[in-house]
This record gives sequence, C-alpha cells and structure tokens, in this order.
Amino acid sequence: MNTSEVSKLLGVSSSTIQRWVKQLELPMERNERGHYFFKDEDIALLKKIQEQIQNGALLQDIAPIQEKKPRRGIVKAVENDHAIEKLFEKVSELEISLNEKADSVASYQLLQHRREIEELQSQVKALNLQLETLQKQVTELSTPVQTEIIHFQKKKPKKKNIVSMLFGLF
Repeated sequence: MNTSEVSKLLGVSSSTIQRWVKQLELPMERNERGHYFFKDEDIALLKKIQEQIQNGALLQDIAPIQEKKPRRGIVKAVENDHAIEKLFEKVSELEISLNEKADSVASYQLLQHRREIEELQSQVKALNLQLETLQKQVTELSTPVQTEIIHFQKKKPKKKNIVSMLFGLF
C-alpha cells in the first residue's frame, strides 16, 4: 500500500504517516520513485503507534516497537566499477567531441564575419572613389560659372546720368 491508502485506512493524513515514519525512524521500504511502500506488518506497526498516541503518549516518547531493519531500496552499492569507468570514459570523449565541434563552429562563424567585413570595406572604398569623382565634377562645373559671372559683371556698360549726356553733346 502507498501512503495515501494507509492514511485512509488509519483515518489520518498522509503527512501524519510520513511524520511518524521520519520521527520514529521506522524502517519502511520505498518504491523506485522514493515513495513509501507499506506491507501488512508495517501497517500493524503504524496501528500500534496510533493507539499509543490516542492513549495520550507523545510521539517523541514512543519507542519503535520493532527492531530497526536496514532500509531497502534507497541506494545500492556499486557492483560494477568497470561499467562506471567505461561510462566516464564515454562521457569524457563526448565532452571532447562537443568542445571540438563548438570550436569549429566558432571558427567558421569568425571566417564568415571576416568575409562580410572585407566586402563592406571594399564597398566603402568604392563609394569613397565615387564621392571624390563627384566632388571633382562639382568643382569643375562651378568654377567656369563663377568666372563667367565675374567677366559679365566687368563688361557691363556704365550708365550715364542725364546731365552728362546733355553736356556731352556740346
């Protein structure tokens, strides 16, 4: 039986059963998941504990009625060191392989980034050359226009005022 079934049978909560087992250090078996598994003799022991508590005994005053049995199913001793050694070797090989793979991926990514940077640098150089060419063309076009304007301003005939025109006739 599991803890909840025993608690229903005795009329107490599951946590009460677990507390009794832990505080009285009762040697109960556990299943593969670590949950308590109660046999008929274990249930009888829990019923005796429940009777003592109902008769006024405190939990800390209750001595275990049965002798302590070694707990079973908690941790098994390692029987095959060779298998564990082989497992550790395999794990080490996998870690080395994983690190090598990570290094190769990082190297590949760095090379890709380097190629992209070189492409961008060549594009920047090409754009700089185009910019210089355009600036030269702009300066060449603007220079003759300015000289023509200055030349045109110099050739402008002077206006004569009316008085000088009248006296200029005589």
